[in-house]
Amino acid sequence: MGGHVNTHVALRGKVHQRLVEELAQATDSVPPEVVRQRIAELLNDVITEQNITMSRPDRLRLVEILINDVLGLGPLEELLASEEITEIMINSYKQIYVEQHGKLTLSPVTFESDQQLMQVIDRIVSSIGRRVDESSPMVDARLKDGSRVNVIIPPLALRGPTMTIRKFAKEALTIDDLIKYGSITEDMVRFLRACVRGKMNVVVSGGTGSGKTTTLNILSSFIPEDERIVTIEDAAELQLRQDHVVTLETRPANVEGRGRVSIRDLVINSLRMRPDRIVVGECRGGEALDMLQAMNTGHDGSLTTLHANNAHDCISRLETLVLMAGAELPSRAIREQIGSAVNVVVQQSRLRDGTRKIVSITEVLGCENNEVRLQDIFTYKQAGVDDDGKVVGSYMPTGVLPTFLEHLTTSGEELSEDIFQPIHVMDGVGSA
Repeated sequence: MGGHVNTHVALRGKVHQRLVEELAQATDSVPPEVVRQRIAELLNDVITEQNITMSRPDRLRLVEILINDVLGLGPLEELLASEEITEIMINSYKQIYVEQHGKLTLSPVTFESDQQLMQVIDRIVSSIGRRVDESSPMVDARLKDGSRVNVIIPPLALRGPTMTIRKFAKEALTIDDLIKYGSITEDMVRFLRACVRGKMNVVVSGGTGSGKTTTLNILSSFIPEDERIVTIEDAAELQLRQDHVVTLETRPANVEGRGRVSIRDLVINSLRMRPDRIVVGECRGGEALDMLQAMNTGHDGSLTTLHANNAHDCISRLETLVLMAGAELPSRAIREQIGSAVNVVVQQSRLRDGTRKIVSITEVLGCENNEVRLQDIFTYKQAGVDDDGKVVGSYMPTGVLPTFLEHLTTSGEELSEDIFQPIHVMDGVGSA
């Protein structure tokens, strides 16, 4: 097997060499079909010269590999093409982990060398006009399909170039998918739909990889068609189906360190664009202050996500982020702003078995005695783990009626009080 592989590697090297000489690095200006055709011809020439016998399937496979090397992202193409893989983690050229069905596994796919991996990294970052080298060894980029890429190279990464790719789902998950996977119940959906349509300000909170963006996407889909929506993100991931949408994306600083446009700049600018709704992909800095002020000054129905482990943490993290804006505000003033701006916290979690669930929907009651008061409306109670290692549990309304129920009714969002009664238990067993 080893000799067979070495022959392949040597052949690829030769074909590559000739192709580079022939096209004189002009692969960008030569149409892909021409390059494909030429790769196949060159491979046949080299095989004949070297007097190697190779089966037709092997030849086709080798042509495909060469095409990926020259035109695509080399060994990554196979992983990116797989529907089941959601995340690709390259620790070094010879160690690639992938996430499938919520579980991490070591992939048999590897690069041949640091050089080959660096070539692919360069191809990815240069396609969006960025560069990665010793002077800027960290970069965030985006593939053509919207997948997010983070690259960090030596001297910061000690084991060689490292890259993490969060794949972009080709088909956005729908609310029916979440119900089917047991990530949410129909009653919770009814409640959240009424909250979004009734212009409540909603924060989706959760850990890394818990599915916040997916939930934000689904909540955004409840916004009525006739409203003007401005979305603000670091990497445009939201896939809104409405027509009247303006999508804004941040911009990193250029090589001279100038020209950076942050989420905060875009939030401030968006207020001048007469939005009915502002949807911020993620609050992670001073933009939290502008977001809260927007929510408090008539931009109701705003949506955003935040990194936090539960609803209480979400509120304290918001407070920390507001302080990052550099405004010398006393904590009492900040808490009062949070208490009056945010109406609902949707807490998302990734459980031990890799499934993602909305574990609580919490109402923010305002600020009292310098504390932001919260009350859970729906919660997920975990009962244990079954023989297959799947988490077992159920969703429960707490029996508490949201204080803004009357407001929802007056906005035309009728909700039956039954959905908040604990007797009305929905089973939350299911796998994502």
